[in-house]
Amino acid sequence: MKPATWFKPFETIDRGSRITILTIWIVMVGGFWVLASTGSKHLFPTPGQVCEGFISLFNEGLVVHIASSLALCFKATFFSLLISLLIAYASPLPFLKPLAVAMSRIRYLPLTGITFYLAILVSDARTMQVSVLMIFMSLYFITSLLAMLKDIPVEEIDHARSLKCSRWEVLWEVVIKGRIDYVIDMLRQNLAITWMMLVTVESILVAAGGLGVLIKNSDKFMNHGRIVALQLVILAVGLLLDAGLNALRKGFFRYSTF
Repeated sequence: MKPATWFKPFETIDRGSRITILTIWIVMVGGFWVLASTGSKHLFPTPGQVCEGFISLFNEGLVVHIASSLALCFKATFFSLLISLLIAYASPLPFLKPLAVAMSRIRYLPLTGITFYLAILVSDARTMQVSVLMIFMSLYFITSLLAMLKDIPVEEIDHARSLKCSRWEVLWEVVIKGRIDYVIDMLRQNLAITWMMLVTVESILVAAGGLGVLIKNSDKFMNHGRIVALQLVILAVGLLLDAGLNALRKGFFRYSTF
């Protein structure tokens, strides 16, 4: 395939062209990194400094800190999933719909305001971390779930009613069972927000460890090689979580087309 087709909108390219384009981008990014890390005043640390950062982090127990961050993330995600699904699935009830809408609107509140009131209610720092992540993720998760419910075609609901399904059966068959694959995909998207916030939240309790604590300590000593190495680790773990959830959705719901 000619390279000129790479710059045409909506052009379908073969696998070889995709690999070539990816290789070009990797070389360009790598070249920019090398150029940006040279000179007396460089923008990024050199690849050698980043490699040294990886080695020092591994010797200091990087795997243990990754496990701590994952445990915090999974615990907050579990509680957020339960709360969000309960509120969203109850939104078709007219009496409870204002609650779901209000929770969706609260996502514009800054994180500082939420932690202020949580500090009054919660005394344990680890519970504070889980609570902040749980609330932060739930607000966006509920928003995504409400949008999903709104986009359900009326024809599906009418079809369920034509099969003599009651209102509660329609809720179960069409909304809950019929949209599990969408829920997994929304969980995948919102988990990225939680993973991104992890660095900030882990600074609440330094003794518990985690990737956020490592970045904070590295930033304190201006060790840019370690900071970039940690950023790459966080990115890699996040991409693995994303790919895992995507594979889970495609494995269990082969009919899913998105």
